[in-house]
Amino acid sequence: MRAAIIRFPGTNRENDAAAALKRASGKEPLLVWHKESELSDVDLIVLPGGFAFGDYLRPGAMAAHSPIMTEVKRQADRGVAIVGICNGFQILVEAGLLPGALLRNAELKFVCRDVHLRVETNNSIFTSAYDKGQLMRVPIAHHDGNYFADRGTLDRLEGEERVAFRYVAGPREPEERANPNGSVNGIAGILSENRRILGMMPHPEDATDPVQGSTEGCGLFDGMVKALA
Repeated sequence: MRAAIIRFPGTNRENDAAAALKRASGKEPLLVWHKESELSDVDLIVLPGGFAFGDYLRPGAMAAHSPIMTEVKRQADRGVAIVGICNGFQILVEAGLLPGALLRNAELKFVCRDVHLRVETNNSIFTSAYDKGQLMRVPIAHHDGNYFADRGTLDRLEGEERVAFRYVAGPREPEERANPNGSVNGIAGILSENRRILGMMPHPEDATDPVQGSTEGCGLFDGMVKALA
């Protein structure tokens, strides 16, 4: 499997994503600067977390117009797998590759802590290594992770089983801890219509090594590698 990680000015999780991919595949991914206009043959494109262009205008809005995004869209049309994590999710939404919007967190504060997610579907290359309904603990670190979409879009996402992950309360956690940012329906990650694009706000790449305190993000990377091998 050949993977490419896109870097923008302000990206800060590319090395985390690269380490997680290498653990899963044994191969170093390509690091691609946002001003490039072409990608060699790849099986997976990762848009990592950070603060592309300082989150000016809106998070992901400027990055969505970087030269590389024309190529990312072309690769998406070819069915290449794409995952956007945190800022990467915001970029995918701003680029029109996923529906909805990421708004300011409900309490208007940056939130950085572990959260619990429930896997809502294992019918995708990104979630195939998990059981449907499985809980996982991963960190979040964002200020604009409040997912919103109109009722029609939400009905389609829910009805087509395109909600990949949902925030839930963990064992012995009070229910008010479940949703850290106010996302509608507790949505933490969604899939595209063809199920080849995933956007999620939590950081599974930072839960792939025991020193990080959790390895529950490994399933996402292991599943992708196996499916795309």
